[in-house]
Amino acid sequence: MKIVTDDLTHPAIHALLAEHLQSMYEQSPRESVHALDLERLRDPSITFWSAWDGDQLLGCGALRELDPAHGEIKSMRTPNALRRRGAGRALLAHIINEARERGYQRLYLETGSMESFRPAQQLYESAGFTPCAPFGDYKEDRHSVFMTKSLRP
Repeated sequence: MKIVTDDLTHPAIHALLAEHLQSMYEQSPRESVHALDLERLRDPSITFWSAWDGDQLLGCGALRELDPAHGEIKSMRTPNALRRRGAGRALLAHIINEARERGYQRLYLETGSMESFRPAQQLYESAGFTPCAPFGDYKEDRHSVFMTKSLRP
């Protein structure tokens, strides 16, 4: 598996992000969907990575800088047909390592609260993320779970 900084131009990335957005809108009320579309992922505060096995896209993830000491994980997704192969865990570890290299003290994320999001929550928990209050511009929402991880040594 090769993880690369991605410029968001590959058609496979477009398809995966479309799958991601469609899934989020199917599982959550519109006002509770915080997934970013392609254009919003191009914001300069966001770095986007993709994981590949040869020409096959295994997944993606992004890191948004909230401020010089804090980051937010965004757009973690593996294709439905390729789940449980380790790409999500590898991307999460890559993003955590990048955040440490940037000197961030803390990482945050938002994910869904429904049962279908439990595997994602378990992945984050296994990497040391714990529940927290809403952060940044987020508001309390029964459809969201907010999590954080300290990166201090």
